[in-house]
Amino acid sequence: MSDYASPKPTDAKAANGAKWGTSAPTTVLQRVLKEGSKVPLFLGQTLVNSLRDVGYNDTTSAVCEHIDNALQWGAKSVRVYFNERKDRGTSAVDVLVLDDGQGMSPAVLQVATAFGGSMVYQNRQGIGRFGVGMKAAALSMSPVLEIYSWQEPRAYYQMTLDVFEISNDRRNLIELPEPEFMADLPSEVVRILTKPLVFPKNPQESQTLVADSLPELHEALGPSGTIVFMPDCDRLTYKSARTLVEHATDDIARIYRRYLERGVKIYVNNREVQAFDPTYWSLGSRHVRYVAELAEQRSRLVQHWERIEIPVQEGETRTAPVSVRLYRLPIEDWEKLGRKVLNNNLHVYSGHIISFMRADREVHAGSIAALNGKSHQNNNWLRIQIDFPAELDEAMGVAMNKQGVRPKRYVLDAIAKVIEADVSSTRQSIAQSRPERIKKSASGPLTEAERRANAADPLQAKPLPAPSPQTEEEQQALDNNLRTLAMTLRRDAETEDQAFERIKASTFVTHFVHDQFWPFYNVDYRFGKVILTINTDHPFYDRLYKPLVELAGHPGAAGEDAEDGSADCNSELVIMLQLLLLSLARAQSQLSSGPEGDDRRDVFAMLQKEWTENLRTQMRTA
Repeated sequence: MSDYASPKPTDAKAANGAKWGTSAPTTVLQRVLKEGSKVPLFLGQTLVNSLRDVGYNDTTSAVCEHIDNALQWGAKSVRVYFNERKDRGTSAVDVLVLDDGQGMSPAVLQVATAFGGSMVYQNRQGIGRFGVGMKAAALSMSPVLEIYSWQEPRAYYQMTLDVFEISNDRRNLIELPEPEFMADLPSEVVRILTKPLVFPKNPQESQTLVADSLPELHEALGPSGTIVFMPDCDRLTYKSARTLVEHATDDIARIYRRYLERGVKIYVNNREVQAFDPTYWSLGSRHVRYVAELAEQRSRLVQHWERIEIPVQEGETRTAPVSVRLYRLPIEDWEKLGRKVLNNNLHVYSGHIISFMRADREVHAGSIAALNGKSHQNNNWLRIQIDFPAELDEAMGVAMNKQGVRPKRYVLDAIAKVIEADVSSTRQSIAQSRPERIKKSASGPLTEAERRANAADPLQAKPLPAPSPQTEEEQQALDNNLRTLAMTLRRDAETEDQAFERIKASTFVTHFVHDQFWPFYNVDYRFGKVILTINTDHPFYDRLYKPLVELAGHPGAAGEDAEDGSADCNSELVIMLQLLLLSLARAQSQLSSGPEGDDRRDVFAMLQKEWTENLRTQMRTA
């Protein structure tokens, strides 16, 4: 029944005018409202329902609470299960987490099941601190939490929290029962641990089971461990096991990357998770498989600030050290991989610019403008990793459920003061490194757009004025001028002779510069050549031209990266955009010729300048 149902009528005198919802435990609430009655600090009947809405970002975040507990207590192997069950058109998902940690004695298990019960309360040496996360995380997914823990083979002790049972309990003070001893695990738990799951497909090939049978399972579970079981989950981020598994695998690979690299094994639906480093520095990270053929297989460490002292509270003299590393991804080498690999496999564009690490566990990955600068595509190619101790939890704004960070302003200011110069120079370095695919599109004799413009030029109504040498001396003079021009327009990996042949063969030339003082485009008409220059420092390039080229995969090619033909379409869009600009350049060149050419060139220069500034303002505020 919904917690937000309409209030039901109550005896105003007995209930002191309360307006409870239909699902409220009114008997208990009315009893504690009586004069002289003993009122507990926490009402279990309402607390457990309220904790279902603690607010985890997603299912993976809630599952990570259980992984945290396992690692806190020495687990070397953790298994996460999303067990999807389908029956007559309906489906349900159970979530289970198994670890081989030291397990819990009956007394410890009972305390651990209580809210606030913790064996590491306010101990800042490990991951957990408060004794609430396991219960709150479980109930955020399912109304039932079952815990099985053992410290010797086949000696399982079990505790259960059932929201519905607690809600219907009429006692003022709810006490937890003693753990129940079990020689065998429930059949539904055994089934999950010993049978292939619905996802991934081809289970015999892709799933590594704990055991194939019950006798083998008892032996495989070993002398100690814990199982947290949440059956019939009703509050999951996604309905299908496939989507839950895929998202959990990606996030767990990143969040626990240091544990994975140290040899801890984490499985999701019987598949081992491989560490993923969003800074691309670790050669043990799974990104290496996608860049194995490249010269650079890791990011470049720009700077490492080993100790930036941060006050534990604003204005305090007591401080704790923060370690910051700044990385630059090798854009020059990696761009050749193509947008599909960079996005889907390497996750370069996933927005994980800054990674905050606490106790070797990532607590936040995202972007913070105060540290990495204003939002810009160049930010995708830099990474910042910040390691901080638990003493700075309050300063960093780490919540009880470890859902991200919200650093205090004085913390951001202190870190930014140290790193901002290097971050700024790194951003500038990235901006000046032209994307490899755009270089590639301009590395041949002619681009496809230039070829089409050349083919269409004889069909234009008004021809361009072009030099027409009549003698060998005039031709030699023209060639010398063109060779000098080619030197200024030479592309990367192009020899002087290749540049000369390209310029000589084409009426249309596309060139790139990176200069904050240039307009977003410029037109020059020299020796019969229409020269269109595009400024890579202008937002037009970053927010329109470059993204469109990247979507095309391989500009001028036939959509090699797409099976659905989308790259073909995108390549054609790029060519159309280039032809649009080349036609503008041709018209401007044509109108700048003749007796009134000088005056018109001045007008066009003013138009380019004003248009550039108007477009810059609109694109940066859009």
